Amino acid sequence: MTRINLLSNPLLLGFEDIERMIERATKGADSGYPPYNIERVDSSEDGEASEESAHLLRITLAVAGFARSDLEITLEDNQLTISGRQKDDLSKRYLHRGIAARQFKKTFVLADGIEVRRADLSNGLLAIDLERLVPEPLKKRIAIGGSKDDDG
Repeated sequence: MTRINLLSNPLLLGFEDIERMIERATKGADSGYPPYNIERVDSSEDGEASEESAHLLRITLAVAGFARSDLEITLEDNQLTISGRQKDDLSKRYLHRGIAARQFKKTFVLADGIEVRRADLSNGLLAIDLERLVPEPLKKRIAIGGSKDDDG
Protein backbone atom coordinates (compact mmCIF):
# COMPACT_ATOMS: atom_id res chain seq x y z
CA MET A 1 0.00 0.00 0.00
CA THR A 2 1.45 3.34 -1.05
CA ARG A 3 1.39 6.11 1.51
CA ILE A 4 0.19 9.45 0.18
CA ASN A 5 2.37 12.35 1.22
CA LEU A 6 0.16 15.37 2.01
CA LEU A 7 2.94 17.85 1.38
CA SER A 8 4.45 16.23 -1.70
CA ASN A 9 4.02 19.27 -3.93
CA PRO A 10 7.47 20.16 -5.34
CA LEU A 11 6.86 23.84 -4.53
CA LEU A 12 6.59 23.09 -0.79
CA LEU A 13 10.21 22.77 0.26
CA GLY A 14 11.27 21.94 3.80
CA PHE A 15 7.83 21.10 5.21
CA GLU A 16 8.78 17.63 6.45
CA ASP A 17 8.53 18.85 10.06
CA ILE A 18 4.92 19.86 9.51
CA GLU A 19 4.09 16.43 8.16
CA ARG A 20 5.67 14.83 11.24
CA MET A 21 3.61 17.15 13.47
CA ILE A 22 0.42 16.10 11.68
CA GLU A 23 1.31 12.44 12.25
CA ARG A 24 1.95 13.09 15.97
CA ALA A 25 -1.35 14.94 16.33
CA THR A 26 -3.39 12.16 14.73
CA LYS A 27 -1.76 9.55 16.98
CA GLY A 28 -2.78 11.50 20.09
CA ALA A 29 -6.42 11.90 19.02
CA ASP A 30 -7.49 8.34 19.81
CA SER A 31 -9.52 8.91 22.97
CA GLY A 32 -12.45 11.18 23.73
CA TYR A 33 -11.72 11.14 27.47
CA PRO A 34 -11.58 13.58 29.09
CA PRO A 35 -13.80 15.89 27.07
CA TYR A 36 -12.25 19.25 26.22
CA ASN A 37 -12.90 22.62 24.59
CA ILE A 38 -10.58 24.92 22.69
CA GLU A 39 -11.63 28.55 22.56
CA ARG A 40 -10.45 32.02 21.64
CA VAL A 41 -10.22 34.22 24.71
CA ASP A 42 -11.09 37.92 24.74
CA SER A 43 -8.50 39.82 26.72
CA SER A 44 -10.51 43.04 26.84
CA GLU A 45 -12.88 43.65 29.72
CA ASP A 46 -15.76 44.87 27.53
CA GLY A 47 -15.96 41.56 25.66
CA GLU A 48 -14.98 43.15 22.35
CA ALA A 49 -12.65 41.05 20.27
CA SER A 50 -9.40 42.91 19.80
CA GLU A 51 -6.40 42.27 17.58
CA GLU A 52 -4.56 40.93 20.63
CA SER A 53 -7.38 38.54 21.64
CA ALA A 54 -7.13 36.79 18.29
CA HIS A 55 -3.86 35.39 19.60
CA LEU A 56 -5.09 34.09 22.96
CA LEU A 57 -6.37 30.51 23.20
CA ARG A 58 -7.61 28.34 26.06
CA ILE A 59 -7.81 24.56 26.30
CA THR A 60 -10.32 23.46 28.95
CA LEU A 61 -10.48 19.82 30.07
CA ALA A 62 -13.24 18.35 32.25
CA VAL A 63 -11.25 16.59 34.98
CA ALA A 64 -13.84 16.19 37.74
CA GLY A 65 -12.50 14.17 40.66
CA PHE A 66 -8.84 14.93 39.90
CA ALA A 67 -6.80 16.95 42.38
CA ARG A 68 -3.87 19.15 41.37
CA SER A 69 -1.50 16.45 42.56
CA ASP A 70 -3.20 13.92 40.23
CA LEU A 71 -2.50 16.02 37.12
CA GLU A 72 0.70 16.67 35.19
CA ILE A 73 1.24 19.09 32.32
CA THR A 74 4.41 18.89 30.23
CA LEU A 75 5.65 20.69 27.14
CA GLU A 76 8.33 19.01 25.04
CA ASP A 77 9.20 19.75 21.42
CA ASN A 78 5.98 21.74 20.83
CA GLN A 79 3.92 18.85 22.20
CA LEU A 80 1.68 19.73 25.14
CA THR A 81 0.77 16.65 27.17
CA ILE A 82 -1.79 16.60 29.97
CA SER A 83 -2.00 13.41 31.97
CA GLY A 84 -4.02 12.43 35.00
CA ARG A 85 -3.86 9.50 37.36
CA GLN A 86 -5.98 9.17 40.47
CA LYS A 87 -4.68 7.20 43.39
CA ASP A 88 -6.90 4.30 44.47
CA ASP A 89 -8.16 4.68 48.01
CA LEU A 90 -7.97 1.13 49.31
CA SER A 91 -9.65 2.09 52.57
CA LYS A 92 -13.01 2.60 50.82
CA ARG A 93 -15.40 -0.31 50.24
CA TYR A 94 -17.82 0.51 47.46
CA LEU A 95 -21.33 -0.93 47.22
CA HIS A 96 -21.56 0.55 43.72
CA ARG A 97 -18.77 2.24 41.80
CA GLY A 98 -20.13 4.28 38.92
CA ILE A 99 -17.39 6.92 38.93
CA ALA A 100 -14.34 5.38 37.38
CA ALA A 101 -10.91 6.45 38.59
CA ARG A 102 -9.30 6.02 35.21
CA GLN A 103 -6.14 7.60 33.98
CA PHE A 104 -5.79 9.66 30.82
CA LYS A 105 -3.20 11.23 28.57
CA LYS A 106 -4.20 13.98 26.14
CA THR A 107 -1.69 15.41 23.67
CA PHE A 108 -1.85 18.63 21.67
CA VAL A 109 0.77 19.59 19.08
CA LEU A 110 1.45 23.33 19.21
CA ALA A 111 2.66 25.37 16.27
CA ASP A 112 5.88 27.33 16.49
CA GLY A 113 5.31 30.62 18.26
CA ILE A 114 2.60 29.36 20.63
CA GLU A 115 3.55 29.65 24.29
CA VAL A 116 1.83 28.21 27.34
CA ARG A 117 1.05 31.10 29.68
CA ARG A 118 -0.63 29.43 32.67
CA ALA A 119 -2.80 26.58 33.90
CA ASP A 120 -5.58 26.70 36.49
CA LEU A 121 -7.83 24.06 38.06
CA SER A 122 -11.24 25.26 39.25
CA ASN A 123 -14.59 23.47 39.72
CA GLY A 124 -13.36 20.31 37.98
CA LEU A 125 -12.15 22.19 34.88
CA LEU A 126 -8.48 22.44 33.97
CA ALA A 127 -7.85 25.59 31.89
CA ILE A 128 -4.58 26.04 30.03
CA ASP A 129 -3.99 29.46 28.49
CA LEU A 130 -1.91 29.77 25.33
CA GLU A 131 -0.66 32.78 23.43
CA ARG A 132 0.33 32.94 19.79
CA LEU A 133 3.30 35.27 19.35
CA VAL A 134 3.12 37.05 16.01
CA PRO A 135 6.53 37.27 14.37
CA GLU A 136 7.60 40.29 12.36
CA PRO A 137 7.12 39.67 8.64
CA LEU A 138 10.38 38.84 6.92
CA LYS A 139 11.07 40.49 3.59
CA LYS A 140 14.59 40.40 2.23
CA ARG A 141 16.14 41.19 -1.13
CA ILE A 142 18.55 38.53 -2.37
CA ALA A 143 21.53 39.72 -4.41
CA ILE A 144 22.30 37.75 -7.54
CA GLY A 145 25.95 36.81 -7.72
CA GLY A 146 27.92 35.82 -10.79
CA SER A 147 31.38 35.18 -12.07
CA LYS A 148 33.81 38.03 -12.75
CA ASP A 149 33.72 37.20 -16.48
CA ASP A 150 30.08 38.25 -16.83
CA ASP A 151 29.46 41.62 -18.46
CA GLY A 152 26.42 42.33 -16.45
